[in-house]
Amino acid sequence: MKVFDEYYQEYDRWYEKNNFLYLSEAAAVEMAMPKKGRGIEIGVGTGRFAMQLGIKEGCDISKNMLKIAASRGIRTRADAAEKLSYKNESFDFAVFIVTLCFVKNPLKALKEAYRVLKPGASVITAVIEKNSRLGRKYRKKKSVFYKNAVFFSVSELRTLIKNAGFEVTSMYQTLYRGRDKIQDVQKPLPGSGLGSFVVISAKKQEAVQ
Repeated sequence: MKVFDEYYQEYDRWYEKNNFLYLSEAAAVEMAMPKKGRGIEIGVGTGRFAMQLGIKEGCDISKNMLKIAASRGIRTRADAAEKLSYKNESFDFAVFIVTLCFVKNPLKALKEAYRVLKPGASVITAVIEKNSRLGRKYRKKKSVFYKNAVFFSVSELRTLIKNAGFEVTSMYQTLYRGRDKIQDVQKPLPGSGLGSFVVISAKKQEAVQ
């Protein structure tokens, strides 16, 4: 999306201005991630999450963002989520962090993740839940970044994940207080319904012949 190429510096500064939100989100993703293996962040942006989580590879369509991600030590490719240039069964896990709401075809993106993941590997999807406090705020007050976003409820996201060939194994949530009241790194909670930021981990299932 052109907006991310144009406002990439403002995007990156958000993480500095909202450090506790960012670190709380990263903690929830880390809780859902495998502890080892080759991973990729699809929609890596400027590499803030990948750097924090120790993910060494990432792709994005914003070339300006990729330059910053590369400067943070991430091996990058200019790939769209729906058309990855990686070989089949290359990764032990793939991560989407607030990415699916921006891609043109979320199901196709998840199926591409399925393709590049090894058998039994995990996909981790993190979203601002559509019906949460923050989700309602973003939908009502369209920011420069979220004006074209399509938000998902947990049930909608679970359906997408299942239709792409994955089985949900765990779910975590954070940002369960108003963003102005978050003054430290929140401990992720299991499940959903309280936090605005929801992370779902799912395992790649064998394709039905």
